[in-house]
Amino acid sequence: MVPREAFSYRRDPAVPAFPDDRPVIVFDGHCAFCSAGMRLVLRLDRQKLFRLLPAQTPLGEALYRHYGLDPSDYESNILIENGVARFKADGSLRIAEALGWPWRAVCLFRIAPRRWQDAVYGLIARNRLKIFGRTEVCYRPQADWADRVLG
Repeated sequence: MVPREAFSYRRDPAVPAFPDDRPVIVFDGHCAFCSAGMRLVLRLDRQKLFRLLPAQTPLGEALYRHYGLDPSDYESNILIENGVARFKADGSLRIAEALGWPWRAVCLFRIAPRRWQDAVYGLIARNRLKIFGRTEVCYRPQADWADRVLG
């Protein structure tokens, strides 16, 4: 993962323009676990803060490349908030924090060193398809959530 300054993707000609006025979560749209997690985010996000973007879209792939991630290996979600990208545990904990109570309680894991947080995240990410399965069809939102999904 290449750290970048805020909104650096706007200057990258390989990244198509997209609405970034609200946080965007880039996730593996073929992962059953990830897709279920994103449905949960949409359901719990009463303020309609987050937009979702399956990584398998041209924009999702371009963002993975922009941040130095392998666009065929989706072992990290990307949370882009105020133009800044967060990865792995940091992004997931920020999502939970934004969803409010009781989900905010998950942020207690921030007291652990970042490498431990990312190690747990990585263990789940590496095994998610074995445990939860893969869908052949990329994530599709319910009709009433379609405006909150990019790509």
